[in-house]
Amino acid sequence: MSKLIFRYSAMNSGKTTNLLQVAHNYEERGFMVKIAKPEIDTKADDRVSSRIGLERKVDYLIPPQGEISIDLRTNVLLIDEAQFLNKEQIDQLYEISKLYNILIICYGLRTDFRMQGFPGATRLLEIADEIEELKTICSCGKKATFNLRLINGFPTFEGDQVSIDNQEEIKYDSICGDCYLKLKQGAKNGL
Repeated sequence: MSKLIFRYSAMNSGKTTNLLQVAHNYEERGFMVKIAKPEIDTKADDRVSSRIGLERKVDYLIPPQGEISIDLRTNVLLIDEAQFLNKEQIDQLYEISKLYNILIICYGLRTDFRMQGFPGATRLLEIADEIEELKTICSCGKKATFNLRLINGFPTFEGDQVSIDNQEEIKYDSICGDCYLKLKQGAKNGL
């Protein structure tokens, strides 16, 4: 198997749902599957949770710094919110996939709400054996490629790169490039 795969998209495309389906499919065939996510993703605590209600306890919480350690009998390692990993951790995943013949599939965002790459996602785009885009749509009907941060219902284009949703005032939405730029221009003009 020996591959590192990056499946990315904007918010609300079903990344976690896809991860859970992939876990089920491999387990149904007798493969040992492990699921991990970065500790920084405090949404759902020690679980991966999809917006449609599917969830599962993770096998590993990956600390913000330090090495990734896994059971080397694992056949498939699935990682949710991989954009929150650092460059060195992505390099470790690549090595683990090759040295121990483990299929590793990382799910995550390509860019943040400012249209800037996350370190983990950027490194995955550089070294993953396969890169797959999962698609979702903007409210206008076009393909959504970006993420919009809403604070108290209003778009914002400045702030810290990481702010986990599920807090009352912070929400995220998937959006196309046209709508993103229109909203950004409107915010700049005070509209």
